[in-house]
Amino acid sequence: MTIPDALMTGTQRIQAAGSLRPFEGFISLQTHHCVTGSMRHIYAFYGHDIGEELLLGLGEGVGFMYWHGRGQAPFLGGRAVSKSSMEQLACRRTGVTIAAHSTSSFHRAHQTLLALLERGQPVMLQVDMGFLPYFDFNGQEYHFGGHVVVACGYDQAGDQVLIADRDGLYPVAMTELERARSSTFKPFPPRNGWWTFDFDQYRPPAPAEIQSAIAAQACGMLTPPIRNFGIEGIRLAAKRIPGWPSGMSLQEVRQALFNAYIFISPVGGSGGGLFRYMFSRFLKQAAVLIKDERLNASAEAFDRIGDAWESLAAWAKEVSGAPDPRARLGECTAPLLAIAEQEQAAWEQLRLLYGR
Repeated sequence: MTIPDALMTGTQRIQAAGSLRPFEGFISLQTHHCVTGSMRHIYAFYGHDIGEELLLGLGEGVGFMYWHGRGQAPFLGGRAVSKSSMEQLACRRTGVTIAAHSTSSFHRAHQTLLALLERGQPVMLQVDMGFLPYFDFNGQEYHFGGHVVVACGYDQAGDQVLIADRDGLYPVAMTELERARSSTFKPFPPRNGWWTFDFDQYRPPAPAEIQSAIAAQACGMLTPPIRNFGIEGIRLAAKRIPGWPSGMSLQEVRQALFNAYIFISPVGGSGGGLFRYMFSRFLKQAAVLIKDERLNASAEAFDRIGDAWESLAAWAKEVSGAPDPRARLGECTAPLLAIAEQEQAAWEQLRLLYGR
């Protein structure tokens, strides 16, 4: 087990922020996914509390990826991969201007963050969670640089920053935050990334924009650019996972299985069911917003698909602790192929509604 139980206790791991308080007008929210949760915190601060599910769907955020880079652990993820980022697409469809920034300069990253915090402006940051002190890894080293949080308070005297994460507020020393921002661990080094927003032209999404977002996600799943993505990626995972032992040690197989559990389940920030539960709720909201009750049937289909992914996650967690998990890897093939069939039917139905 590479990620300890302390990472999975949800609100039980909320720490007291002491005398450090969030900026006036900032509200800490319980969220599901680190990116959409952080975006919701920013939107709400500027007076537009739009739900995570709507941000995820508008941002064309749901998909599938199976990736096994050389020298890296295999990765199963439920986020989509597209030319424009989820943040850009969601903002564009709500009239918000967003700018992504990164720098290799430690000094520039530090000074820019200080300037924004001293103005009382919360900042969305990309960080390596392995360097955040409120995650307890039981002395083991773990790194994931694709984590996103919001810096929402600052104590100049104590040089501490208040961080809003999925389950609460955490005081973090500026030196620790800087390590998390400048981490070079692959596959997602943060590169001191941050985002700025302009809400002057904020507006609700138009029905055509919601339909376009749904169609784009269906297209990405049904006709991906490479076979590691989309439904073909699910089938590829079904084929490749039983072969892990040929290039991975026993401990690496355990780690890969446990990581699969983390990223499919609510623990890793997918909202459960590899984002399918969140997408189901988005479709229900969309049905109301664009007055199309046909989306409710699709929402129910994705709820069932989420259940299937959760069953696979439970299997991965169980097998990761088995005496020899390598002997059981073939058990995932049939469930993954069945999920691929369910996903294909559900996405094809959406493409029929709003297809390109």
